[in-house]
Amino acid sequence: MIKNIFLDMRLVIGILIAHLLILFSFHDKAIFWYIFSGSLLILIVYAMFQGDVDDKASFIKYIFFGAISGLLLYVVFWLGYHTLDFLHLPFKKGLNKLYKWFAPSLFWQYLALVFVAAPGEEFFWRGFVQKRLSKHLGAIVSILAASLLYASVHIYSGSFLLVFAAFVSGFVWGCLYFWKKSMPLVIVSHIIFDIMIFIIFPLQ
Repeated sequence: MIKNIFLDMRLVIGILIAHLLILFSFHDKAIFWYIFSGSLLILIVYAMFQGDVDDKASFIKYIFFGAISGLLLYVVFWLGYHTLDFLHLPFKKGLNKLYKWFAPSLFWQYLALVFVAAPGEEFFWRGFVQKRLSKHLGAIVSILAASLLYASVHIYSGSFLLVFAAFVSGFVWGCLYFWKKSMPLVIVSHIIFDIMIFIIFPLQ
């Protein structure tokens, strides 16, 4: 099974391209949103050329489950934030740096967050990577592996908080994608989560 994954060159090449693009994106904070947006557009195109993504939920279902799951995931992060704060753990400085360095601040960056970043990450990491892994691994293992790979590209941010957040959110979206077999659903969930955590109620 593991050997077959390494022989799946489309998967291996896709992951390598993702690492190179995200490494380049995090390299210069001043132009992060320019490079990150372009990188995700490239990953969307790569994923789309590898096959169709699943879309087995009706419009009402994917809007409903997407919105609810996005809000619930935000609540999980909100509770985690306040739990760490209650325990007086030294994490706020790192979180403030993340918002300062990588959170959108201009109008076009908010548009890129909603229309490029969220869809792009879901198309590539769930619609391509996780789906490809599921051909070689069981459901839970493929979800975990895809979540770890999704988290791994965030290492270049230099923030363990972001890596951990990416793993948790990636696991949730991976489970949703496996459960509902709907790419629009996980994209809506991701968008709602991003809107909550970056625009409406940032964790600061």
